[in-house]
Amino acid sequence: MGLDFWCWMTNLRCMTRFRKRQLAGAIVAALSVLPGVAAAQAPDVAPETIPAIPPPAPEATAAPAAGGAQPSPEAQLDTLLGELAEPGRDDWEQIESKINALWSRSGSPAMDLLLKRGSDAIEAEDYPTAVEHLSALVELAPDFAEGWNARATAFFLMDEYSLSMADVEHVLALEPRHFGALSGLAFMFEAMDEPTQALAAFRAVHALNPNRPNINEAITRLERITGEAEL
Repeated sequence: MGLDFWCWMTNLRCMTRFRKRQLAGAIVAALSVLPGVAAAQAPDVAPETIPAIPPPAPEATAAPAAGGAQPSPEAQLDTLLGELAEPGRDDWEQIESKINALWSRSGSPAMDLLLKRGSDAIEAEDYPTAVEHLSALVELAPDFAEGWNARATAFFLMDEYSLSMADVEHVLALEPRHFGALSGLAFMFEAMDEPTQALAAFRAVHALNPNRPNINEAITRLERITGEAEL
């Protein structure tokens, strides 16, 4: 079961205490991700609210390739992200769920088990145990973006914001199209009173999914604050 930032950042916006000093160094690192985000003004970056555990996602499937062969996970992901980027889709939530299901597969039963144990611990609000499992996961499988994304969730819920942002940076380096992680970064920037950076990240999210109402509302709000025209 994967984690994403859509619900996570909703909680962040309600916080009254935000440790800017902790985040200062991490923000500088996170900003280095944004040029790649800007270059991805088509499926190539995005996220939102706070790492929360979504409901079980259906198996991601795509139309069989010629000859009846099942498309590779990479091909399925590209197809789904292309569909997600189409304006006016009513099924964007289902598409997101299928994408999250693909992102949650490490290719190793042992690594998938660590992700599940970490996710279960987060759901049980046992965040130290979650970090223990997920730290083992990112050490053993550093190229598995969802391991970093899950640990970012746990760190956030422990109020370890600088550590959370550092893990978000890893997620986006591995999968710059990760709308969950990028939207989380966007909401963090907004909560830290960094509207220009937040707007850039929200626009990247919008490029990946133009149908999510709260992202569109955030862009409109931040455009008023910054005085910037929509790209």
